[in-house]
Amino acid sequence: MRGSVLRGGRMLYRDDIPEPVPGPGQVLVAVKACGICGSDLHFASHGAEMLDAMADIEGLPSMSGELSLDHDVYMGHEFCAEILDAGPGTEAPPAGTLVTSVPVLLSETGVEMLVYTNNAVAGYAEKMLLSAPLLLSVPNGLDAKHAALTEPMAVGLHAVNASRVERGHTALVVGCGPIGIAIIAALRLRGVETIVASDFSPARRALASTMGAHVVVDPVDGSPFDSCTPSVIFEAVGAPGVIDDVLRRAPAGSQLVVAGVCMPPDTIHPLYAAAKQINVQFVFGYDPGEFAQTLHALAEGDIDVAPMITGEVELTGLHQAFAALADPEQHCKILVTP
Repeated sequence: MRGSVLRGGRMLYRDDIPEPVPGPGQVLVAVKACGICGSDLHFASHGAEMLDAMADIEGLPSMSGELSLDHDVYMGHEFCAEILDAGPGTEAPPAGTLVTSVPVLLSETGVEMLVYTNNAVAGYAEKMLLSAPLLLSVPNGLDAKHAALTEPMAVGLHAVNASRVERGHTALVVGCGPIGIAIIAALRLRGVETIVASDFSPARRALASTMGAHVVVDPVDGSPFDSCTPSVIFEAVGAPGVIDDVLRRAPAGSQLVVAGVCMPPDTIHPLYAAAKQINVQFVFGYDPGEFAQTLHALAEGDIDVAPMITGEVELTGLHQAFAALADPEQHCKILVTP
């Protein structure tokens, strides 16, 4: 079977991956489209540092299990696929049904996160296994390429749901990469009447406008706080220093929702937040209900992700696609279409 794996920090094409066999409660699917996530790019370059950081987190189950970078790593968690077959005694939609799912594989031996794993083929391959109880059939004839973006768009919905934002509020989104764009789409879905977006990239600012931002700001021309007084600020950059700068500039009594995942250690001045009584909320991922709500919004046409899709590659082109995504002027979301 064909697929692409991470080996030695580089995406490598393979045509000898064993085809997975569905067990009880599982289905075998053919991947129709899989989005490339920014976290995959970071893991390819800084996998060891990410594993060390995740190992330090107490009180949460490990997302990586016993993952080893000395073996091939399967990735690809933004997928849409077609059911081919079901495991023994498994109730599932019929073969040919287009489905998506949260990236989790259940088995008789445990739970495998289909994010970074040595043990289960994920979305960067021709075929993969999914858990029948977690499947969502793609409704309304929604294009598989659009359904594949349910996962990243659910991240934006989760961030908005975690905030106190209301229709009459002004929302500021700092950073218009894929997660910032997903937040903008979710704010528009919520009916927020004033959405301001800030990014250095002209291409990203243009996409932010297309996806629902009412005002876009180039930080080179001045702080976005000079052009609005936001009730809620969404930080979607994930770089050191950004949270502290937002806290320094944010209005008193506002809320900061941190959706960007800053991997290196960062420094903030708690006084900035304390003196202005700023509510700070960190968010990550989504819940199954938000995933389903996002798929419904895509299928109903309430969110149009077509403008986000800026490229497609075959399984042989993952390495080049990872490199191309480093340029925000060139791409937002590249889909792998096996």
